[in-house]
Amino acid sequence: MDDLSKFLQGFHRFKQKYFADDKALYERLTQEGQKPSTLVIGCCDARVDPALITDCAPGDMFVIRNVANLVPPREVGPTNQGVSAALEFGVSVLNVERIIVLGHAHCGGIASLMKDDMGTASAGYLARWIGIAEPARQRVWEEFADKPIEEQIRACEMASILVSLNNLLTFPWIRERVEQGQLNLHGWYFDIEQGDLLGYHPPSGEFISLGGK
Repeated sequence: MDDLSKFLQGFHRFKQKYFADDKALYERLTQEGQKPSTLVIGCCDARVDPALITDCAPGDMFVIRNVANLVPPREVGPTNQGVSAALEFGVSVLNVERIIVLGHAHCGGIASLMKDDMGTASAGYLARWIGIAEPARQRVWEEFADKPIEEQIRACEMASILVSLNNLLTFPWIRERVEQGQLNLHGWYFDIEQGDLLGYHPPSGEFISLGGK
């Protein structure tokens, strides 16, 4: 079976099961529109689906996905700012109550940054995009210089989440809502190997398990 056939069969199962079982939900979402309280910035990695790992229903979260779940700092100018536009829609139009930056283990983008190995993409869009996480790499080089590359990559995956959280505050309409207590920012890290979800704990400066027992 090729991928297209697999996807189409999956759609038929979705329509017969999930759509049919939740028809009232879809009717409500159609009539009332989406009103998610949470915006998630996740990686486009095929292994990490924010809605799947949190077992969310349609309409629960507004999701932005890109390579390495990065948020660029605010820029002023006539550039194509897809992430910034999506953030503005989620915050200023949908009025979400929280933003979660969701990173993950074994991120190819962060690994390429730490290994300085972009391959044929070294002069293209990818290298410039991953460069947003350069402050995270610098921090890791300073604090984990004597550690194996695997530990450095994991540390950079987590540090890059903090870079994105800081970059979120460069947008005035995000900073204002955070300062007024109308918007909360969270950093999460999904450990693919262990199936665990970690959350950034500002008082300790560490990521701790959110999975419970």
